[in-house]
Amino acid sequence: MTLDAVLARIDSDLPDATERLLDLLRIPSISTDPAFKGDCETAADWLVNDLKTLGIEAEKRPTPGHPMVIGHVKGDGPHLLFYGHYDVQPVDPLELWDRDPFDPQIEETAKGKVIRGRGSSDDKGQLMTFVEACRAWKAEHGTLPCAITFFFEGEEESGSPSLVPFMKDNADELKSDLALICDTGMFESRVPSIVTMLRGLLGEEITITAASKDLHSGMFGGVAMNPIRVLSRILADLHDDQGHITVPNFYDGVPELSDEIRQQWQGLAFDHAQFLGDVGLSVPAGEVDRTPIEMIWSRPTAEINGIWGGYTGAGFKTVLPSEAHAKVSFRLVGDQDPHVIRENFRKMVQDALPADCEVTFKSHGAGGASVTETTDPAFEAARHALSDEWNIPAAYVGCGGSIPIAGHFQDILGTTPMLVGFGKDDDQIHSPNEKYDLESFHKGIRSWARILHALT
Repeated sequence: MTLDAVLARIDSDLPDATERLLDLLRIPSISTDPAFKGDCETAADWLVNDLKTLGIEAEKRPTPGHPMVIGHVKGDGPHLLFYGHYDVQPVDPLELWDRDPFDPQIEETAKGKVIRGRGSSDDKGQLMTFVEACRAWKAEHGTLPCAITFFFEGEEESGSPSLVPFMKDNADELKSDLALICDTGMFESRVPSIVTMLRGLLGEEITITAASKDLHSGMFGGVAMNPIRVLSRILADLHDDQGHITVPNFYDGVPELSDEIRQQWQGLAFDHAQFLGDVGLSVPAGEVDRTPIEMIWSRPTAEINGIWGGYTGAGFKTVLPSEAHAKVSFRLVGDQDPHVIRENFRKMVQDALPADCEVTFKSHGAGGASVTETTDPAFEAARHALSDEWNIPAAYVGCGGSIPIAGHFQDILGTTPMLVGFGKDDDQIHSPNEKYDLESFHKGIRSWARILHALT
């Protein structure tokens, strides 16, 4: 099948493809907030209808949470599955956005044109790169190049509570020769990459309670225990002076890098000064005996993602609060067991409580790390296809983020995942003013067309 015609079609159809993405971005499909449940349904319906315009048998499948979108195309050759998620992160703090997060626009910046809006990079824009590549292929050839299953989730940004049960219940339908995932980025925002290592993720919410109600700090201060003080001390003790994490047995199952991988990563010449400088920082934090790229890709973390208690509004209120709260996440590597770490962390907190305090916990997901072998010839074929499109040698890299679906494909379906994404370090995913470079969107579509051609 002719690839040049497909690439030319992608180029000519880019304005229409961009408008379709903007249409999807206007749907506020925030999965973690029940107020947006209807919008998640709307986003799922939008994708079903869009896939149907390509002649794909697509439908919305119910779950206890937000629906899955499943589509199937029959064909010869390899059976590929493509995964993406249509839900997005909350937009808070709204006042830091330069425009309505769900009124996406094309903006001209010093680095070129970008698509600005929540979900533009994570993950609606990335998801649509593959759909648009299939659209162009179908327009030129009348059929797609092989059997393809489309699998779109609506709860990735809220812990994927329905994902594993759904995959187990539909395992026979979802099995494929290769699972493609487009939810990652390029190395240093310029090198096309295939991610082969992902960290796992464990989330915990802590509430420490002391008095039965908020107290006047003049009447009770000094004599009554302040739960914010207790919580602050516990959180501060999560790391020692060398940056090591102090949860008991935390490093069980953490592997050392092989010499081969260490050499590959050194060859990438990662510029940590620029990486930190782009966000207004200069000195690497974390484990003092590890390189910055190790800390991002192959070392575990413990981070405080939110902390609150007492009065936080405008002005001042001298309250001694009854409760203090924090959200803590752990990025995991190797064979670290998230369930064991959760137990050890909770015991550590409980053992640190003084008299008159009690603690409650709320879990927010638990998934282990995943590593993908690249011995399948499809990986080298895809790497060469990416190199041809971006005119720079593509690399196998690690990723500091957590994409549990990659491990689920391996463990539940026995399918090898291939993670290819076109995000950039400054896309501000999960933050105000999220964007996706128009070049990334355009060349991402072309890249998938090249990969489809290479694999079939």
